[in-house]
Amino acid sequence: MADPSSLALPHIAKLHAYTPGLQPAEAGWVKLNTNECPYAPSPCVAEALRREIGGDGASLRLYPNPRSTALRAAVAKLHGLREENVIVGNGSDDILNLLVRAFCTQDAAAGFTLPSYSLYPVLVEIQDGRSNVIEFDRAMRLPFDRIAASDARAFFLTSPNAPTGVAFSNADLERVLASFRGLLVVDEAYAPFANENAVGLLARHPRLVVVRTLSKAYALAGIRVGYALAAAAVIDVLDRVRDSYNVSRLSQTAALAAVGDPAYYDGIIAKVKATRDRWVREFAERRGWFTYPSQANFIFTEPKDRRGAAGPDVAKAAYSFLYSRKVLVRHFPSHALTAPFLRISVGTDAEMGVLGETFDAWLKPKNV
Repeated sequence: MADPSSLALPHIAKLHAYTPGLQPAEAGWVKLNTNECPYAPSPCVAEALRREIGGDGASLRLYPNPRSTALRAAVAKLHGLREENVIVGNGSDDILNLLVRAFCTQDAAAGFTLPSYSLYPVLVEIQDGRSNVIEFDRAMRLPFDRIAASDARAFFLTSPNAPTGVAFSNADLERVLASFRGLLVVDEAYAPFANENAVGLLARHPRLVVVRTLSKAYALAGIRVGYALAAAAVIDVLDRVRDSYNVSRLSQTAALAAVGDPAYYDGIIAKVKATRDRWVREFAERRGWFTYPSQANFIFTEPKDRRGAAGPDVAKAAYSFLYSRKVLVRHFPSHALTAPFLRISVGTDAEMGVLGETFDAWLKPKNV
């Protein structure tokens, strides 16, 4: 019998799936590899979920609201927009998938920078689309002329950038919008940790789409809720290609409770930023490692070994040593810019303390 996988479409047969960060099943790991929030979500979330489930869970037999109507209204209020300017998805990945599905083919390329979120090319390949890739150099300045010259129908720009944490100013984004004629998708997964965001530009720029997630600052990575903010005409297009019930009842309930408790999350964000800034200084100043000025909830640093050497092999050795001590970070060896670096999610102060002690152990002479 022939291999049934041979029946797959040719472009799917060649597809390399997105590789998520490791999710260890056993206890004892210091997990700083997937940019999750180190703190629990608002207590309002658990209480809202208990109410929704009830004593017998009877509500779970019913489909969720297909448009996530109440959540759209709450998100619109949060950002000073109208409900028609909001779409909700099963995580921001769902929103990105809808954008590629609606705007990108072989004839209408999807543009993005490198490095950036590595899901973008996977979504384009699933669509059998075409990518227009623009590479950053180490300075991480926006390549305005190359973006302006791109033939992309939609250009995806992560700000703050992943994996470097470098944010792009609204002035820079407006410069892109003035010259690039396609749809500019600003992926703001980490915007709550940044100095500014692009939401205020929406009123002046109908070709701008802002994508957000509740996985990072709202501590709901396990719930899977994201959303996009855009002109009503863009939201209407995305609704046409959206799965009918793309966000579960419990996800809508949890997200509504989280969005309704801004004071709690302001406190969490402040704690994460304070820890981040302390460790950026630790790496850059005390250890002398080149470290990008992060505006996200992670740090991208170039480790040096005990001899003062840096590079891809040093980063790999540091990663492997941390892993051997059950400390998880991320290493991206496939690109020359990222290969010498490690990306470290900001954890609790205790977790970051373990990280620092483990780096110290790695740097200690072997005969000591």
